[in-house]
This record gives sequence, C-alpha cells and structure tokens, in this order.
Amino acid sequence: MNKVITVSRQFGSGGREFGIKLAHELKIPFYDKDLISMAAEDSNLSPEFMKHYEESAPGLFSRTLYSYYQMPMTDQIYIAQSNLIKRLAKEGPCVLIGRCSDVIVEDSIKIYIHAPLEKRVERKLAMDTGVAPEKMEEHIKATDKKRKKYYEYYTDQKWGMAENHHLCLDSGLIGVDGCVDCALSYISHVKD
Repeated sequence: MNKVITVSRQFGSGGREFGIKLAHELKIPFYDKDLISMAAEDSNLSPEFMKHYEESAPGLFSRTLYSYYQMPMTDQIYIAQSNLIKRLAKEGPCVLIGRCSDVIVEDSIKIYIHAPLEKRVERKLAMDTGVAPEKMEEHIKATDKKRKKYYEYYTDQKWGMAENHHLCLDSGLIGVDGCVDCALSYISHVKD
C-alpha cells in the first residue's frame, strides 16, 4: 500500500483511535497531535502558541485587522501545518488525522468517521475527559462547529460531506474495530 490515508472525523466518533489502529495494522506512521509540535519546530513558533490557535479559523475582524499589516496567526499556523503534511505525504504512506489533510493531500485515500450524537456522548463520557456529563453534548457540538468552521474556511468545501471522501464509516453502528476492518478491506482493493 503506497497511499497516504487521511481521516476526518466527528468529535467523539473514535476517529483518532481508528487512525492509530489502522496505521498499526498497515505498519505505517500515524500523525495527529504530534503535527502541532512538528510544525512548530519547522516554523519557529512555540508549540503552546500553535496549540492555542490550531483548528481556529480567523474571524472577520482578524482577517480585516491583519490584511494590511501581516498574515493572521491562524493562517501562519495553517500554512506551517500544510507544509508539514505535504512533506510527510511525500515521504511515504502514513495516516494523517484532520487538519484539512484530505484536501492538502489530494491523492490520498479519504476516510470519514462519524457516529450518532448519543453514541459520541457515551464514548466521551467513558473517557473521563473532565467535562461534566450534563455539558458533554454541548461540548461535542461546539467542537464539531469549530472543526466545521476551520475546515470550510481553509478548504472552501463542506465539512462532513460523503462526496468529499472515498469511505464514510459509522463507528456508532460497527464500533472502531469494525471501521478498521472495513477500511482494511477497502484499502486492499485500491490500486496504487
């Protein structure tokens, strides 16, 4: 298998766990949150600063404010991560999670992991995230809204649309392991 695999996901759907397990099965590198520190190192920005602004699309005010003076920090971070993602994709097969990697790496195998909201709430509550149970649904919706805004701002595509992906899997129905099995079967039929 000589393709990069990009994974987009709804918050709480198990997309990260899916990516880790898929990369393990395929014996290829996995990149997610480590992209922040790697991009920070490449761009001479602090990892803490990048983490704070990561997956935030600048608002209208910041775009207007900075347009005459300098590039908004969120744009600088997006460019740093995009350059890193392109470099990693050129180095060989890997699994990349989020960060618009499905658009950045055009010839990747694009997978989308989703699940019904109640299953995502259940999953996140089982993880002891520190979010109060009565606030979890709100937290999940807010995180998805933030991801959607970021994705649509930087890609001009609709987030979560089936036609933007090769394979869409419902982890609420078949679990993360079932999603991995389906993806492995799909990937085995992809011609290099």
